[in-house]
Amino acid sequence: MSLLQSYDRLTEFFEQQGLLSNAAEVHGILSGMVAGGASLEGDDWLLLMSDLIHEGQSFKPAVKEKLVELAGSICAAMRDPDLGYQLLLPGDHQPLYERLQAMTAWVQSFLVGFGVNQTNLAGLSEDLREAIEDLVEIAKLDLSVDEDEEGERAYFEIVEYLRISAMLCFNELGKNSGGACKTNKVLH
Repeated sequence: MSLLQSYDRLTEFFEQQGLLSNAAEVHGILSGMVAGGASLEGDDWLLLMSDLIHEGQSFKPAVKEKLVELAGSICAAMRDPDLGYQLLLPGDHQPLYERLQAMTAWVQSFLVGFGVNQTNLAGLSEDLREAIEDLVEIAKLDLSVDEDEEGERAYFEIVEYLRISAMLCFNELGKNSGGACKTNKVLH
């Protein structure tokens, strides 16, 4: 399933399951956790996700399965030597305002997920500290932009910067952390 196709489906799935977050927010949190080196072994990360997106309530088995699948795909994409990691956002057919809203929600959620494991930025490389500071600024983005070619170009440049920043985080912190990118299910 392609990311463009799956954003709408995943958001609809989460809504049907009673979750408070959309696909961009869930993907952002999981991406931040993976990039920051949080362990995805066992069920502790699912309990944390429950606190963050489901008011601490237990997930139904279908939701757990979907989250494990999504986490596994994020891990695989971040490890992809061809830099295949992509943000899960609405497709280009959606109005720019909606895509910007989802992008901002993704960034805010990424920072939450990243902060789960990385609270002290002092030990990070200068490039990574700068990227995190940029993400904080992007999370505060003013969503009043014109639906024109310039607005579209700016959107795509920011999304690409976010993608590269997430992979930078993963390469510095997530790739070599002990429990990173191991889930309790085998993905096919």
